[in-house]
Amino acid sequence: KDPEEIIRTVVNIAPSFGGINLEDIAAPACFEVEDRLKELLDIPVFHDDQHGTAVVTLAALMNALKIVNKKMEDLTVVIAGVGAAGVAISKILMNAGVRNIIGVDREGAVYNGRGNLNVAKQWFAENTNPEGRQGSLADIMPGSDVFIGVSGPNLINRQDVLTMAKDPIVFAMANPDPEIRPEEAEGCVAVMATGRSDFPNQINNVLAFPGLFRGALDAGATQITENMKVAAAYAIANAVSDEDLAPDHVIPSVFDKRIAPLVAAAAAEAAVRDGVIRKR
Repeated sequence: KDPEEIIRTVVNIAPSFGGINLEDIAAPACFEVEDRLKELLDIPVFHDDQHGTAVVTLAALMNALKIVNKKMEDLTVVIAGVGAAGVAISKILMNAGVRNIIGVDREGAVYNGRGNLNVAKQWFAENTNPEGRQGSLADIMPGSDVFIGVSGPNLINRQDVLTMAKDPIVFAMANPDPEIRPEEAEGCVAVMATGRSDFPNQINNVLAFPGLFRGALDAGATQITENMKVAAAYAIANAVSDEDLAPDHVIPSVFDKRIAPLVAAAAAEAAVRDGVIRKR
């Protein structure tokens, strides 16, 4: 669809809604659509494929780090897929303290000075990969602590994982076929997650967006801020108790009825702190 048509349609229907959840709009159009709608509307606008995925990814990573005893600021994170989800994941991880992120697309690592970059990839080039590393995914993987895949099937193999740092974390979230299947990575990963319900640790944005919108609506928020997203991630992560935390259980089930109310409360509190409450 034409971005202008989407924007025009949403603006026309917005007065009868308390919030707008955008779904299945591909990059780079999704960035323009969301940014424009945020400027035009005084209700929360949220592109679920970007930010919902990012929130749940951060929550899973928070708990995975407890298992491997690493800190956000010490991580090297490789992200395969520099589209909507990849950009949003990078932004929320940076807000959470990650300093070294390298994005990789079909042409290899994204770095400042590389040509053929759309808006999303230009942001990646300017804000990530501080060492300016170049090369293919196989060149970038060695020594990394975390691999996050939001790209396509069978992108990496067991040998790639074996080149990563001690206790590697692999989130292979391509659907329906992940970047690497859990059985292939078994024995050489500390924590493995996918986007699928038939494997442990499903990273699914349904854990995030219902509670985020509930909290935003309850608080009368005019937008969903970065702090609200991070607060939501903490709420999701903390729903897994220390007793229940395990390599195959770093994220709650999508059927856990506690999650939406916990996320809503955290998001509402963050909205108040950020001062984005509509004046009544």
